Amino acid sequence: MDKVFLKACRGEPTDYTPIWLNRQAGRYMPEYHQVKGDLPSLDFFKHPERAAQAALDAQRILGVDAAILFADLLPVLEPMGLRLDYLPGQGPVFDNPVRSAADVDALVTAPAEEATPYIAQTVTNILDQLPAHVALIGFAGAPFTLASYAVEGQGSRNYVHVKKLMYEHEGLWNRLLDKLVEQVVSYLQLQIRAGAEAVQLFDTWVGALSVADFRRYVLPHTQRLISALGDSVPVIYFGTGNGHLLADTLLAEPDVLALDWRQPLGETWSRLGCTAVQGNLDPIVLCADRATVAQQAQQVLDEVAGRPGHIFNLGHGIIPETPVDNVRFLVDYVHEHSRRDG
Repeated sequence: MDKVFLKACRGEPTDYTPIWLNRQAGRYMPEYHQVKGDLPSLDFFKHPERAAQAALDAQRILGVDAAILFADLLPVLEPMGLRLDYLPGQGPVFDNPVRSAADVDALVTAPAEEATPYIAQTVTNILDQLPAHVALIGFAGAPFTLASYAVEGQGSRNYVHVKKLMYEHEGLWNRLLDKLVEQVVSYLQLQIRAGAEAVQLFDTWVGALSVADFRRYVLPHTQRLISALGDSVPVIYFGTGNGHLLADTLLAEPDVLALDWRQPLGETWSRLGCTAVQGNLDPIVLCADRATVAQQAQQVLDEVAGRPGHIFNLGHGIIPETPVDNVRFLVDYVHEHSRRDG
């Protein structure tokens, strides 16, 4: 079966626009809380049965055209030597951030089968129950975003530590990103071998960079990562606040360019000339009434005007306050109003 999501990734015509949503499995959904129970977040991500159930529940409840591996960006860094915890009200924290040459040298890379074996089992468990027409997306953090977390130790407003390291010690910066790319490539290859049919790179912090800095410090590593994956599955690249970087991002040759909600989708797609795009409804629209959801979704569809290669998604992730019924309404609306005759 040629899945509609995968056809769109290749820029091929589809009978309707496929849709899936960033953070479609998450805290806004009661079933998520039932599956998680009292399990700490890090243990939840590493639990192949519960993580698979979270991914499957979201696909089943929403009726989306792709499921995405339920995991987090950061556990891949833990076996490298970083001590990760998820703190209430604060989010992910590393209590031993990477700040020196000794810290970079101490980072360990290992085959993902040894470092993160639970990921392959989670993929297998999802595929055991995923409907045949639905695609499975794997994912990982992109080099700059992972490096930022590793160096800052937590979320950041100004990226002081990571930019300071990047500017002052370019050789050390490149050694750090070389290790991260090596580990992420292995991590994604493991997902692909287990059956993931596409992968998405999340670069949620990359918008903090200037064009010059992106070209010098980040693009070569992102290019190397995507190149190492070869043509085995489509690669989606998703950044936020990175409209000024999109033309350069395409030099890394992702198969699908995901756009955040700030970008005019149709105009940007035409300007860049890429094969396929993903996006880009503002996720906060889903907190409004259904008339607004319909109007805003139609605006995205109108911008695309039926052009092959569009995957409908949000311009960021679903927030916890989002009504589940609104999300289901969006999926149904996109399916119904994008259907092509013939």
